[in-house]
Amino acid sequence: MNPTVAALMFPAMFLLIFLGIPVSFSLIIPAIVGGWFAFGDNVFNQLYGGLYSASTNYILSAIPMFVLMGAILERSGIAARLFRTMQLWLGRLPGGLAIATIAMGATFAAAAGVVGAVEVMVGLMAIPAMQRFRYDNSLIAGTICAGGSLGTMIPPSVVAVVYASLAQVSVGELFAAMLFPGLIMVALFILYILGICLLNPKKGPPADDEDMRLPLIEKLKITASGLLPTMLLIFAVLGSLMAGIASPTEAAAVGAIGALILCICYGQFSWLMMHESLKITVRISAMILLIVAGGIMFTGIFAANGGSRLIQTITSDLGLSTTGTLVLFLCIVFLLGFVLDWTANVLICVPLFLPVLSAAGVDPIWFGTLVIIVIQTSYLTPPMASSIFYLLSIAPPDMKYGQVCKGVIPFILIQFLTLAIVALFPDLATWLPQRISGF
Repeated sequence: MNPTVAALMFPAMFLLIFLGIPVSFSLIIPAIVGGWFAFGDNVFNQLYGGLYSASTNYILSAIPMFVLMGAILERSGIAARLFRTMQLWLGRLPGGLAIATIAMGATFAAAAGVVGAVEVMVGLMAIPAMQRFRYDNSLIAGTICAGGSLGTMIPPSVVAVVYASLAQVSVGELFAAMLFPGLIMVALFILYILGICLLNPKKGPPADDEDMRLPLIEKLKITASGLLPTMLLIFAVLGSLMAGIASPTEAAAVGAIGALILCICYGQFSWLMMHESLKITVRISAMILLIVAGGIMFTGIFAANGGSRLIQTITSDLGLSTTGTLVLFLCIVFLLGFVLDWTANVLICVPLFLPVLSAAGVDPIWFGTLVIIVIQTSYLTPPMASSIFYLLSIAPPDMKYGQVCKGVIPFILIQFLTLAIVALFPDLATWLPQRISGF
């Protein structure tokens, strides 16, 4: 063991990231160098274990299916039907189109589970609609970034799948733990938008056009064809998983097949659409799984050089209580979110922090929920927030970086409020998993 080598692995990783090296290789390169000190010529035999573990992990095999499910729904136009349905029912409220955008983000997050896909798809539809009714650019930007970030918090979340595989907890129970906190966050987002637009109607005036004034029977028909099938699909995926009827991979496969059936029923299927969906799935899945392999290598070599003992010694020397240790670890996750992809963040922090917290009697499901909320918050926090850059990649020229940063601040505060609520009332995250598991 060489704790000095373990301590130097983190600065080396950050240096490589700042030099523009992909995150996966920024994890693998320090692992190779650190492994040489621990294992000498046998380092590659040790590192192969990380690659093998990532490629044969049954839980992680759910990721490509969840990504494919979201890609098909996005590429087939089903998402556009969902957004129109939300607009019809919510558009005439103060800030109604922004509320519809949050509702759309939550619904599509439950179908896609990937932040970038949710945000870009919602943004492409919502920005023109809101600008047509002269919504404030800051509110538009904040709403889309917040709605897109729900892909982290609303199950089925790919972040949760990776966390569950590392923490060796049930994916279904973690999804159940995220359900109430996710709904609380969505409700707080909507209350904020409604409140700010009631106080200042110019920020988000009610939308009133021919679509909004359709007869009730027409609205119900559009809802039946545009919303109910997708909601049934989401219910089938999450319900089968939480009830223990299907494994994560089986539930994800049901979701992908269900999305394809919906696509065919709506007459949107084409080989070009399928090719594009598969291409996106392969690219995103390969990126995530290579980072997972790199993260497993990095944390394994870090532990082999005495890194875990180093973390325990530091926390012990600080003399922190269990609550203080928990707050410290969450702050580290938040700060790492400024510079690291969520995958690397989870892969580095969870294996290092969980042994300390488990020894202190902290519920890994509850801790996982808190970690996921913090990771979602880091998506929005300037200056390195990935959600901001996702939005700017599709935003019109009149939407400036400063407006986007101003728009996300209230939603960041709401996410911290949700974090505080779940931290103070752990039953919000633990009650439903306990009912499901029968304990």
